[in-house]
Amino acid sequence: MMKKRQFAISTFKRKTIFLTAAFSALFSLTVISQPNTPLFTNFVYEGNDKIYTDNPLKPGEFYNPILQGCYPDPSITRKGDDYYLVASTFAMFPGVPIFHSKDLVNWRQIGHVLDRKSQLIVHDCGISAGIYAPQILYNKNNDTFYMITTQFSGGFGNIVVKTKDPLKGWSDPIKLAFNGIDPSLFFDDNGKGYVIHNDAPDQGKELYNGHRVIKIWEYDVENDKVIPGTDKIIVDGGVDLSKKPIWIEAPHIYKKNGKYYLMCAEGGTGDWHSEVIFVSDNPKGPYTPAPNNPILTQRHFPKERVNKVDWAGHADLVLGPDNKTYYGVFLAVRPNDKQRVNTGRETFILPVDWSGEFPVFVNGLVPMEPKLKMPAGVTENKTGKDGFFPNGNFTFADDFSAEKLDYRWIGLRGPREDFISTSKQGLKIKPFETNIKEVKPTSTLFYRQMHKTFSFTATVDYKPASEKDLAGLVALQSERFNFVFGITKKGADYYILLERTAGKFRSREVESKILASAKIDLSKPVRLQVAANGDDYQFSYSTNGTDFVNLGGTVSGDILSTDVAGGFTGCLLGLYATSANNAVPE
Repeated sequence: MMKKRQFAISTFKRKTIFLTAAFSALFSLTVISQPNTPLFTNFVYEGNDKIYTDNPLKPGEFYNPILQGCYPDPSITRKGDDYYLVASTFAMFPGVPIFHSKDLVNWRQIGHVLDRKSQLIVHDCGISAGIYAPQILYNKNNDTFYMITTQFSGGFGNIVVKTKDPLKGWSDPIKLAFNGIDPSLFFDDNGKGYVIHNDAPDQGKELYNGHRVIKIWEYDVENDKVIPGTDKIIVDGGVDLSKKPIWIEAPHIYKKNGKYYLMCAEGGTGDWHSEVIFVSDNPKGPYTPAPNNPILTQRHFPKERVNKVDWAGHADLVLGPDNKTYYGVFLAVRPNDKQRVNTGRETFILPVDWSGEFPVFVNGLVPMEPKLKMPAGVTENKTGKDGFFPNGNFTFADDFSAEKLDYRWIGLRGPREDFISTSKQGLKIKPFETNIKEVKPTSTLFYRQMHKTFSFTATVDYKPASEKDLAGLVALQSERFNFVFGITKKGADYYILLERTAGKFRSREVESKILASAKIDLSKPVRLQVAANGDDYQFSYSTNGTDFVNLGGTVSGDILSTDVAGGFTGCLLGLYATSANNAVPE
């Protein structure tokens, strides 16, 4: 799987599309007046996983993961009592969600780092391209926050953005002159800066598939660029090159007691994933691996274990609220009963024991539990209340009447504002002349699947004018693997249909099939629902608002899992409209 991360930036088009603010405003007004514009109302997402009903929280506890659904590659930093956390977003728009906390338990999303077209150019890339492995870091020497990442689109490559205040937006990207992926910054006590990243071995020195190195550069803090000629390989292959370790990546450097610690992911982002650590007296090495590596992994346990957490790695460390205990955030997955990974890679947290020379994730080398004790001094679990991000089982309802759209709603390859309009009446989506199977911006408002057992329900008021018009719901892993559940027209009649699209093995071809269709009465708005119980998905509709009719029976959600569809995202559930429909009722 990790081989897919080595995209060549040159393979993506370098064309940039910019729209002025005036045009965007005009576009928004157009949404309101456009005929055949679907109106979505009464949205409800409800998650009801058995693991949470079987493990209710007691006082002083919170659930792990802290961010459910597709929030992979987490990075965390601290300024004073404030913690900030970011995650990968690939071709989602806006990019790089940013969360704030005072206690590592209660998190509030405060926006996205890359929320402008000048920062994020993903309009023509596949869903698993775009933004990889962002790092957020506060530099106390100049009171500045940095976010550094790899953007596999738009001709960017490795970039950095900056701000004095994460609540007030971030700079345009500064392109950095080095190859590889997963860059991170380190600022020493003397103000000197460094960039560390994954890269290929020197030309002609690759020993096996998955052989990578960790490289360091000196960083010009004043001018935000790497200093030419200062690059040096500090890890070759991984902990032990003789064992042919694969995909050493996601490096971070920390300083403690005068020593420099280099922590990396090793083993690829699948079931051999782990976290390893090295130590040195100098930021540029040489680095010596800890004798007790790995310090975090779930790879040694039975495949069929109960309440399985797997693929743990790609971590970042921070000092906790008590200023004594460290914590580490990292990605992991929770497969369903068929070992499918439909919720994607999620953000977990564990305390870290750093009482010895090397840090070790507490209970990170045994099967993980769904609950943790809150950090010392933290007395209240407010998740899901007062604007704090929910976890566990929860219900999220939205009538789209708020002045600002909830941050959990995202677009794909382009801004939401290009196709949506919200009002007291609900959400209007202007249909683009592209459909969900194209590698282009689509007029779809997405929400991440966050549970194995869930329902995703919305009412749509819509009368398509032709067979090219369709509006409804989608369940999407990628442009090549998805379900479309929507209302369209054939002849003089209105229809509801369910279409399955799946790519062919080792081919770029896709096969789309109508699983079921039926004539439908559109004299009243129609309520549409996607519901799942593990690998079993059902698509249902109601013409009276209460009685639901299933369309297409129970279908496998296998194509919504990364182990079937590939890529790096979890399943995205969307409110969808198109004027380029090619799904024809039977």
